[in-house]
Amino acid sequence: MTSPFRLDGKTVLISGAGGGIGQSLVEVFRKAGASVIGADRDARMLDGLDLAGQILFEQADAKATRAAIVRYLAEHGTPDAVVSNAGFTRAEHLGQLDDDIWASELAINLNGAYAMTDPIVSAMAERGSGSLVFISSVNALAHFGNPAYSAAKAGLIAYAKAIAVERGGQGVRANVICPGSVRTPAWDHRLAADPTLLDNVLPHYPLGRMVLPLEVANAALFYSSDAASGITGTVLPVDAGLTAGNLRFVDEVLRGK
Repeated sequence: MTSPFRLDGKTVLISGAGGGIGQSLVEVFRKAGASVIGADRDARMLDGLDLAGQILFEQADAKATRAAIVRYLAEHGTPDAVVSNAGFTRAEHLGQLDDDIWASELAINLNGAYAMTDPIVSAMAERGSGSLVFISSVNALAHFGNPAYSAAKAGLIAYAKAIAVERGGQGVRANVICPGSVRTPAWDHRLAADPTLLDNVLPHYPLGRMVLPLEVANAALFYSSDAASGITGTVLPVDAGLTAGNLRFVDEVLRGK
């Protein structure tokens, strides 16, 4: 019997494929048998990845993003699944926020994600099947800083639920993954500047570590596969327990550590 976690014969589009999480997504979906179309802003970011094709666009530019996707759909057809993974944040707090930063964070993390997936949702609905996975963040569930990024990522949850409700009858599923801190190369320069940084980060995580890109990718594979065929409109934290409760409060206030 074929495993419901396999994606043999399926085509999956992954945005932000050249990033730390994106590369793990490509690897996991390829191992599951899928043909992967990688999307990113620069072809050099996709070098060395096992891809069946690529799409290039700057997701902060919604019109250019939509045009690139519409062109791809016309030339190659509709993918069976999409993982909307591309995103960016400056790690700001309210005191650093202004109109320009707010607009730029929403442009790539929400507006661009909408522009990328909206034409695909319509094509999937017309075909009668499809799955979308949005990589959001624990910042969408509670406040850990990054207010503009958090607002954008929370918007992805609302958008995914809209797809789940309004396009479910046409066979389209949409789900959201909310990672906590993920140990990608993006952390390298911060750790080089302050080798003790994790001493402040890890006590917040019940598992005592950051999430691995592979763990996010495995969750996305599950959502995209027939193993999750009855699941839509849900939000899954992949966060080493961060949103389960306040470990630091327990340790410092109750346990007296």
